[in-house]
Amino acid sequence: MKEINRFQKINDNLPASKHEKGMALIIVVIVLAFLQVVGLVLLQVTGTGPKVAGNIRTQQQAYNAAEAGFDVAWTNIEEYFGIGEWAHFEGHYVVEPAGIDNPQADNYFRRLSDIELLKLIDSDWDGTSNLVNVIFCRQPYVQTESGLDNRYRYTALLIDDEAGGGIPDPTDAILVCIGSVEIGNTITTTRLEIELVLEKPGT
Repeated sequence: MKEINRFQKINDNLPASKHEKGMALIIVVIVLAFLQVVGLVLLQVTGTGPKVAGNIRTQQQAYNAAEAGFDVAWTNIEEYFGIGEWAHFEGHYVVEPAGIDNPQADNYFRRLSDIELLKLIDSDWDGTSNLVNVIFCRQPYVQTESGLDNRYRYTALLIDDEAGGGIPDPTDAILVCIGSVEIGNTITTTRLEIELVLEKPGT
């Protein structure tokens, strides 16, 4: 009678090797670490969402303030021309400190940030301009039941666009309007620059 050789089945109740014993634990640790990172990222995203929305809203309010400054300044300028108080823009530009209208100068208005320009105009931050010919200086405009809301302000001034060179032309100017939202120590600003040109008779 022939003897039948019996071979042990592969993976049939074989004891785990030393390397396989800790694999499950390592996989669990990796998965938990991944889930923790994903959770932290989600918490951060959900936490910053309202802040981003608040910043966008504040920036929009500053833009609205700059537009309000333009509307009021333009209305006043039209009135000055209408009643004959102004015949041209000459003499109504902001020209000090020296270089504010010169593109080659360090304190040229376009080289300054909005905050730097506002502090140049109102160095003691009292709402009164330290420079001549500023149309409006940090003017509050939002009316509330208790009076004007000092958080929302606009500043407006005229700059001679030919001061740095070119043929002088008193019939045009750059109207610079800076809208600001001032909440505590935080100031958010937006600047508008509009070229104004007087219509010549017959045009």
